[in-house]
Amino acid sequence: MAWVSPVASPGRSLTRNSPPLLVITSVLLGAFAVIMLPREEEPQIKVPMIDVLVAMPGAEAKEIEERVTRPMEKLLWEIPGVEYLYSTSRPGESLVIVRFKVGEDPEQSLVKLNDKLRANFDRIPHGVTQPLIKPKSIDDVPILALTFHSSRYDHLTLRRLVAQVDDAVKQVPLVAETTLIGGARRQVRVLLDPAKLASRDLSLAGLVPMLQQANRQSKAGSLTSQNREVAIETGGFLTSAEEVGQVVVGVFGGKPVYLREVAEIVDGPEEPSQYVFFGPGQATLGTATAGVEPPRFGEEPAVTLSIAKRPGANAISVAHDVLRKVDALRGRELPADVQMTITRHYGETAAEKSNELLLHMGIAVVSVSVLIWLVLGWRESGIVGIAIPATLALTLLVFYLHGFTLNRITLFALIFSIGILVDDAIVVVENIVRHFHLPHNRGRDWSAIAVEAVNEVGNPTILATFAVIAAVLPMAFVGGLMGPYMRPIPIGSSAAMLWSLLIAFLVTPWASVRILRWGSRYKQHLAAPIPGEPCPLPAADNAPPPAAAAPPHPHCEEDAFTRLYRHVMGPLLAHPAWRWMFLAGITALLLAAMATVGLGWVKVKMLPFDNKSEFQVILNMPEGSALEQTALVAREIAAALRTEPEVTDYQIYVGTAAPFNFNGLVRHYFMRRGANVADLQVNLVPKHQRRAQSHDIAKRVRPAVAAIAARYHARSPSPKSRPARPSSRRSSPKSTARPRSSASTWLAPSSTSSPTPPASWTWTGTSKPISPRSGSWSTRKRPPSAASAPTPSPKPSASPSAASRWTSSTSRARRRT
Repeated sequence: MAWVSPVASPGRSLTRNSPPLLVITSVLLGAFAVIMLPREEEPQIKVPMIDVLVAMPGAEAKEIEERVTRPMEKLLWEIPGVEYLYSTSRPGESLVIVRFKVGEDPEQSLVKLNDKLRANFDRIPHGVTQPLIKPKSIDDVPILALTFHSSRYDHLTLRRLVAQVDDAVKQVPLVAETTLIGGARRQVRVLLDPAKLASRDLSLAGLVPMLQQANRQSKAGSLTSQNREVAIETGGFLTSAEEVGQVVVGVFGGKPVYLREVAEIVDGPEEPSQYVFFGPGQATLGTATAGVEPPRFGEEPAVTLSIAKRPGANAISVAHDVLRKVDALRGRELPADVQMTITRHYGETAAEKSNELLLHMGIAVVSVSVLIWLVLGWRESGIVGIAIPATLALTLLVFYLHGFTLNRITLFALIFSIGILVDDAIVVVENIVRHFHLPHNRGRDWSAIAVEAVNEVGNPTILATFAVIAAVLPMAFVGGLMGPYMRPIPIGSSAAMLWSLLIAFLVTPWASVRILRWGSRYKQHLAAPIPGEPCPLPAADNAPPPAAAAPPHPHCEEDAFTRLYRHVMGPLLAHPAWRWMFLAGITALLLAAMATVGLGWVKVKMLPFDNKSEFQVILNMPEGSALEQTALVAREIAAALRTEPEVTDYQIYVGTAAPFNFNGLVRHYFMRRGANVADLQVNLVPKHQRRAQSHDIAKRVRPAVAAIAARYHARSPSPKSRPARPSSRRSSPKSTARPRSSASTWLAPSSTSSPTPPASWTWTGTSKPISPRSGSWSTRKRPPSAASAPTPSPKPSASPSAASRWTSSTSRARRRT
């Protein structure tokens, strides 16, 4: 069956306005998509994760597991879409992390879990609080971290100043959540004197209700007088240390006993539970200090403000709006001697990656056009060049309609598509050019020749296009974390191939007629008919030679590339021995390429390490270590790291967690709390200003960090380079997953509005320092399965004794089978 061109019939003209309007409309739609597409560093992945926290004060870990964790797991397994359950049972508390299948709707998942728990509140054992539900998503990862530090102000003053900045930043549109890390809160402390209490016949148990009653205000009713109603309130809240000291706590010898008589009232910072320090690195200090021994501790008190954006928001614009808002507070809310350092700027990295990929895409377009120019000519190259922007613009429109964002994966899909989307246009243009040079087409209508040329290659072009789509599109159905992460590549490539096919049939013939008629050689060939026979077809290889060789037609001369192609392919088609030698050579090259993997010359890895300008050190001191001892070790490690020439600055987080990334979200690093844990965030110079990658720098500093940790008996401190993308590793039945957290982690709120747990929570986590090694939790599956969905970056235990030291808590992870 002959394929009929949709462009025109032989008698119709291709000079109508539809093709140029199509190109202009495509480019405008693509520009609209570029403006509307949110820019991010990583693509959006829907992996609903929900934390369910339940408290049972006074119960041991075994009792928590049997009475709380196991019954709750049975209920949660009944929810459709649940793929994994990670449970941790500790004295007084239980944490169950419910992970739904990739692609499940987060809101629907939260509703289903909430309904399941509410329908079974009657099964909660006595003494167990109601579940506290906290959903987590990739949008919770902060895109911006601002560290405020000063050598003049202490931790208390810095936090009060940054709290005002926090209030202003929350007013910026599309800011979802802000978190204050570090500093000391204001607190009125009552330091009781046991001797004075005994001398006045008072006890500690009797003071608590007296303070609670004095610090209370309630509505007593209303009074109507002279046609007006006046509200009456009784009591009042304590606002200063003087008012706290004037509270009457008892009567002794017929006289009232004031609180100031039996206790010391201190209005100041709270008891230190965390420290945050900021220090400059060698790259900031400059070469003037090279070779000079730096002071042991040169850090300043600091407070970090982390900002997360709303789902679907443009990371670049949100970060720029926040920075403009903070700059406007200079001189009003922020003193001049408080410095601000941007310690995380994912908007900048997203812009850098997108601009770099856009540059590479432009280079690819120019390279393809130059290659076509060298082979066919500059006019033919211009025809193909028209198809490239039109196709890419329509592909960007598909990304926008599909709900993707403009990130490095979608841009890589566009770059990947350039190499295959020009095939259709090249085939059509080359065949049109060939038909224009045929002698029997002299004097014919240009449009009719173009239609015949397109009709000749129509079916093979359609077949080749759909063959490429069939080879690429199945990648869109890959499951797990890598499926939605890499999905823009097959969807974008398939869309680009379909659009390129339409552009090749609708626009390329029109452009060929319009542009090629400007060339003198085409005018000469098609101006008027001349006598002569059509070009003779090449004789077959096995055909007998003609009796008399006819002289070649002047208009049938072959160009250099055609002669080279015929010179190479002629022997392969004519001689079987040459064909077998060619096949053997290709097979040998294939086996040699595969052998490089077995010999170790080429390393096998799912994805390359991303060259981030940061890495993190996770420090876990022995259980029971004091906060100051942990800070000492962390600052010594920082002193060893800051001498590296690529380090610009670093932040030390003692007793709390640093701003987490995607890896920390999955591993629940944000729940790290306790006197024996610390995080070091190390920032490097931009990647174009250094030779070593961040992963290599992390491996370089590992021995020095391990030596300091071994001297203080710290457990497995590890510099961690940021992964390029979410890991797709599959855990074995013996693997362990470790969310780095401490005993008091589970009571930490996710926002900064209130540092205290809900009223129903009575456990404080300060009486028993039971922090496990990095908050470790063992991972087991029932039934064991080696092929399972990806778990949150499993990490093996560092020593056999790590689990034996943690005897007061039990944990496990299960997957739906």
